[in-house]
Amino acid sequence: MPAEFSLGALPGWVLVDLAAYLAAGLVLLLGALTTFFRATAGAILLGLGALLAIGALLMEPLSVGVPLARFADAMFTHGGFAMVDRVGLAGLAVLVLILALLPPTFRYLRYRTPSVPMWAGQEAYSSRGW
Repeated sequence: MPAEFSLGALPGWVLVDLAAYLAAGLVLLLGALTTFFRATAGAILLGLGALLAIGALLMEPLSVGVPLARFADAMFTHGGFAMVDRVGLAGLAVLVLILALLPPTFRYLRYRTPSVPMWAGQEAYSSRGW
């Protein structure tokens, strides 16, 4: 990397694309952590992060002036190892978007286990059998 390289030397749209990738990663991380605590907001954040990742992926060829069809052709046929991360990002972002917005996901996140009633006194240790 040349010594005179800096982020300020990059075109504005490239910086916007890098910021979109960063925002997508942070929102996906926050959504994953929130989902571990069974909060419905986690699934919404995962869906939003997946949309941000897809948007950043689609904005990448436009930020450098390459037509989208040529970028897609390079990504899926001629890209080689340099495009493996973009193909993986595209596939995983679509998968996360679909799984996060499915109704069973929201049903699972909204379900709360019933609490066990607290018994006191004589009923706590009943001698009755079932």
